[in-house]
Amino acid sequence: MILVQRGLKGKVYAEPFSKGILSRTLIRAELDPSKAYEIANKIESDLMEKSISSITTDDIVKRIVNLLEQEDPLIAENYLNWRKIRKTDAPLIILIGGVSGIGTSSISYEISRKLGIKGMMNTDMIREVMRKIVSKELSPVLHESSFMAHEALRVAPPPEFDHVLAGFKDHVTTVSVGVEAVIERALTEGISIIIEGVHIVPGFIRKDLMEKDNVLMFVLSLEDEEMHKSRLYSRCSDGWAHRSLQKYLDNFEAIRKIQKYIKDQGNKERVPVVENIDRITTIDFIINSIAETYGGLNNVRKDKS
Repeated sequence: MILVQRGLKGKVYAEPFSKGILSRTLIRAELDPSKAYEIANKIESDLMEKSISSITTDDIVKRIVNLLEQEDPLIAENYLNWRKIRKTDAPLIILIGGVSGIGTSSISYEISRKLGIKGMMNTDMIREVMRKIVSKELSPVLHESSFMAHEALRVAPPPEFDHVLAGFKDHVTTVSVGVEAVIERALTEGISIIIEGVHIVPGFIRKDLMEKDNVLMFVLSLEDEEMHKSRLYSRCSDGWAHRSLQKYLDNFEAIRKIQKYIKDQGNKERVPVVENIDRITTIDFIINSIAETYGGLNNVRKDKS
């Protein structure tokens, strides 16, 4: 039996080497499943041939990187990024904003799967909880959709203000209180989580939270209107999804207006705005950005020496 030694909070633990576990980590770095198993098998065979019965995780990582770089340097970099993020002790809070149909849910799911983050929450769920606590009489805006919130404003904004955006800002301001509470709880409990949805808007979350290195925000955008519409069609056609396509199409102009506002806020607050045309490109950008800020990408290559 080959034992793998790993350090945790100043103590050293040993556990049996597992090709299955190693393969899954390689797949998260975008390696083909068959190739991932092949590399895991090579490492096990090499260790057995050299009669190595105990090895540290750092030594295994070096062996993995050497093999990956022979296959594809980009995959080797992806694996190192994943390792750096996983090794950091502080909980990771990822915020992904964007309007309906942009792809915040699917991108968040892929990010959570690759980084092994079990906690994932949509801001609509936070809003729904708040609706049970705050009555429609107290906050009518909260009880409307984000793109229809202006219809519930008690006092109409001045003519020079855009009514759709005025309602949306009121809506986001209210829901952001719940988002901040989830972030604070995750930080206190040391739990990594991804929060996604239209209510994740740069400039609305408290600065003291956003200034933390382990709280990272991204905004997804999609300039092509026809592509955006096609994604709405796809989103509403899922059998398990109870969404009214016509409602989104009737309010498509308002949704697009809100997207521009969120994007402008991202540029203003220096939050990365990602054009979500290609899923893989978007995921790679977000993970690389997280590694630079949270995992310390500048020091990644030093792990090999």
